[in-house]
Amino acid sequence: MASALPRCTSVGVPALATGVLLLMWATAAQSSQGDKEPVYRDCVKLCVRTNCTGARLRGFQSTQPQYMALTGWTCRDDCRYQCMWTTVGLYEAEGYRVPQFHGKWPFTRFLCFEEPASALASLLNGLACLLMLLRYRSTVPRQSPMYHTINAFSLVSLNAWFWSTVFHTRDTYLTEKMDYFCATAVILYSIYLCCVRTLGLRQPGVSSMVGVLLILAFTSHVSYLTFVSFDYGYNMAANATIGMVNLLWWLCWCWQNRRTLPYWWKCGLVVLLLHGLALLELLDFPPLLWVLDAHAVWHLSTIPVHFLFYSFLIDDSLYLLNTEKLGVKVE
Repeated sequence: MASALPRCTSVGVPALATGVLLLMWATAAQSSQGDKEPVYRDCVKLCVRTNCTGARLRGFQSTQPQYMALTGWTCRDDCRYQCMWTTVGLYEAEGYRVPQFHGKWPFTRFLCFEEPASALASLLNGLACLLMLLRYRSTVPRQSPMYHTINAFSLVSLNAWFWSTVFHTRDTYLTEKMDYFCATAVILYSIYLCCVRTLGLRQPGVSSMVGVLLILAFTSHVSYLTFVSFDYGYNMAANATIGMVNLLWWLCWCWQNRRTLPYWWKCGLVVLLLHGLALLELLDFPPLLWVLDAHAVWHLSTIPVHFLFYSFLIDDSLYLLNTEKLGVKVE
């Protein structure tokens, strides 16, 4: 999911790292050195005026690959892409650090993929999530108390990884918003998942009320960003807050059950891994070979975490099923 942070992960990116990363991206998204350069702006204006009208525009459209047209690449977009590399070349020739453009590093486009490494990493995260969901369904009976809640959580996660892949393939107004909103939905649903696991099994009414509050919070969040102002600072604060709630709640549950549940460490390790791996974003280096940047490395590093988290979910679901059959109090 391009720097629309926090990104969707199995438990949700820990809030402290999330807040830092959101702040970094919010600053970059609002202004970038590269697209402020007169040489870049003049290049784009000249290119559009020369190539994106009349016969030359029709020529561009007739020779443009179908996959580029289907993903919304226009003549103006192609001008911006070509002028970006012209500007990068001038910066390198003068020995200056490569600048960002429109809030992101310059990437070599592969087919229709604007950020190929991040798009691939998002796709692989989604496939890992899908694979482990299928394993969960084949291993855990439907009678397990958490079965349906975990299935729903997995579908929310899969949806987020889908939009992350789409966004890294083609950055548009719609795909950016869907990436942001779906990532937020994952963290909120992770809070609900934790609430059901810690309170809802004994007090269903509590988890139902929390669920309603979370839906209202999500609706308000999306409505504000859509109809009032897409405020990156507000989005950062909101996600950092819910991320902190998610992080602390899961860690408290792990600590309370460390002596009674032999698999508690899996959940705790997932939370700590996500917190540590999110810090990879702080490296924020220009893409290696113009493909692999810190964000892509972060996404690639989270792929194995899905397997550990679902291993925990399987163990816990089977434990809950057995305790229910035995009439033992759920921890």
